[in-house]
Amino acid sequence: MSAPVAVVTGASRGIGKRLCADLAVAGYDVVCVARTRRAAPGKLPGTVDETAEAVERAGRRAMAVGVDVQDEAAVAALAERLYAEWGRCDVVVNNAAVAPPRPALDDAVKRWRLAVDVNLNGPFYLMYHLCPRMAAGGGGRVVNVSSGAAVTPSFGRPSYTATKLALEGLTQALAHELAGRVAVNCIRIDMAIWTEGFDATLPADFDTSWFEDAVIMSDAVLWLSQQDLAFTGQILTLGELRRQGVVRPPTRAGRA
Repeated sequence: MSAPVAVVTGASRGIGKRLCADLAVAGYDVVCVARTRRAAPGKLPGTVDETAEAVERAGRRAMAVGVDVQDEAAVAALAERLYAEWGRCDVVVNNAAVAPPRPALDDAVKRWRLAVDVNLNGPFYLMYHLCPRMAAGGGGRVVNVSSGAAVTPSFGRPSYTATKLALEGLTQALAHELAGRVAVNCIRIDMAIWTEGFDATLPADFDTSWFEDAVIMSDAVLWLSQQDLAFTGQILTLGELRRQGVVRPPTRAGRA
């Protein structure tokens, strides 16, 4: 039998990159999805090609796909390619996100649309084009990635709060629709997790020594990938998963 296959969006850096590497170590072939390719680098460090190379170093197959999740046609093409070349999909992690940093009413409407397209429509497109195939192939699991900002209106990024809360609602609605065929759950990140992007976005004197390592997201995703299909429609925080022993004790990965 072929190895299980995971699709991870937002895979060029940070949480997505770590998830790809750890899924590979756990035995998954990984489809690494992100906009940033080596041939067209972005402002922040990391490319989907580098992530794919990390997967291959772990001894698994990698498919590096330069796709913007807000482009439905590109997502549809990704699904077609995946099933044509690898023939299966077992886990989808909707990790890609944007967080425009300004108050909604003071910002350009295009930034609101960007947040909706990436944070809500993007995950829907992945589920729309992959979940029916997963169900037909015997089942699968979707893990959507939300944030504590979903329930913190004072976070200061209204488009991020609104779209993450909507993603949680979408998780529960599609869990109901796909019951018994595909499990759809959501991890609400309620801890600060260090990613290399902070080197470029935070002041040099900002203390991030208390930030957690992204490996805790791998703990959560791998655990959800092993649960029965009946375990679905859940919005789980990293804090509660740590209390249950799913997520390892506190890690420290930031800079002092």
